[in-house]
Amino acid sequence: MVTTQKSLGRVLDEAAGIYQSRERGVFTFNVETGEYGIPDASFVPNGTRRKNAREKLILNFGDAFVLDEYIGRAGMWDVADSLGYGNPDTLRCMILYYILENRSNQLAQAWHEGSYASVRYPKANLTSQRISDLLSAVGDEGSQRAFFAEYFKLVGSRPGGEKVIIDSTGLPNSIHFPLTAVSNHNGKISNEVRLIYVVQQGTNLPLFFRHVPGNVIDVSTLIRTIAELKAHGIDTKFAILDAGYLTQDNLRELYEHKVSFLSRLQENRNDYRELKAEHLGSLESKEHLVEYNSRYVYVKRVRATIMGQQAYAYICRDMAMRNIESSKLLDRAKAQGMTTDEVFDAMEDQGVFILYSSRPIRTMDVLEKYYIRQQIEQVFDICKNNTNLLPLRVHSEDTFRGHLVLAFIASVIVKMLQDSLKKSGCSVNMALYNLGLQHCKVFDDVVLPCEPVKKVNDILKTLKIKYPLEISTVS
Repeated sequence: MVTTQKSLGRVLDEAAGIYQSRERGVFTFNVETGEYGIPDASFVPNGTRRKNAREKLILNFGDAFVLDEYIGRAGMWDVADSLGYGNPDTLRCMILYYILENRSNQLAQAWHEGSYASVRYPKANLTSQRISDLLSAVGDEGSQRAFFAEYFKLVGSRPGGEKVIIDSTGLPNSIHFPLTAVSNHNGKISNEVRLIYVVQQGTNLPLFFRHVPGNVIDVSTLIRTIAELKAHGIDTKFAILDAGYLTQDNLRELYEHKVSFLSRLQENRNDYRELKAEHLGSLESKEHLVEYNSRYVYVKRVRATIMGQQAYAYICRDMAMRNIESSKLLDRAKAQGMTTDEVFDAMEDQGVFILYSSRPIRTMDVLEKYYIRQQIEQVFDICKNNTNLLPLRVHSEDTFRGHLVLAFIASVIVKMLQDSLKKSGCSVNMALYNLGLQHCKVFDDVVLPCEPVKKVNDILKTLKIKYPLEISTVS
């Protein structure tokens, strides 16, 4: 009988058939079937510490401790655990890492070794291979559905749960996979993936996300996004939309599904030109003047047929914007040799814009409702600057989906933290920076945090988090 021998590399767990080699990394091998596999996520090999890494007796403490406490109190650890990943310590540490460090995931292990997170979550395995396994696992469709079911329980019942803002942003990248495609968005051409976010109006929290290839135009994603929300149990009643989303077909679908909306009418449409020609002359009168956010705007509401549908149009002129644009016009008019007629005609359009909605909104309220849309720009800013979303450093669709999940969770937490800190006047970045300056000393059975300075005490008071004198590490 001929037998074949093969080297499997280093034995990590003989009973479980887990090995490690340079070619395959950490893997399982079934001697009877000859099949290779992936170890369970809960398996943490001995010696995951980096080569030549010394055990640290002083760790960064404040940022990881306070953030961990805050996330638990906000209910987001329970929501994150619904992803069902086999090693919760790894998942939680990666969420902390996405918020605290805008760096490559290859540096996550080094961060973990120098942070209190290594004491709080000692079973975390942040080697590059296991991080890739984590991203692939949480990016799975089943895991995402379980996550959103739990997340909607947390935020779906809050005020404004059925009123949403929908918009998209580009994620430029040079990754060679089908999602990256040439996009021409508002005249800007790039290789990217389009990321669609839905934000809850009442809480300003990110509610849901989708991604589509970069060459898919926004207008084709709107109805599918609303339909997917409904499939998850969120029945959209009112949406504030970017002007680029609304075509004649989308408008008809919104009316058929009884989804009320508010949007801006694009200037290149015939409806815009006709409404402006008919109503601009009668706009500037006392009964049309409203005040919004220390600005004065003329707003006239009329019934109108827009793209074949009955709607309410709001012809507006922002006086502050008109003055700014007029000043710029007058500065260049002489240099460009403009006639007085040309100057007059150019001034007619200054500060003018038109909003429209499917249901009547009071003229004194319509601007406040529409500019709620700025909330989603703030969310995108959080995503791109506070959650490690960009630059994209993944190499497959599976890990890309998982990366978006972690970035979404991080964006929710950062937005919650931003709202909690609002009254203090302290930004999230400044708070986490000051907290990160607090250290702790690690002993065999106890962690001793250093005394908090005044800035840290102010943050703790705002967040209502108690700073410990000591933390026992004895199980």
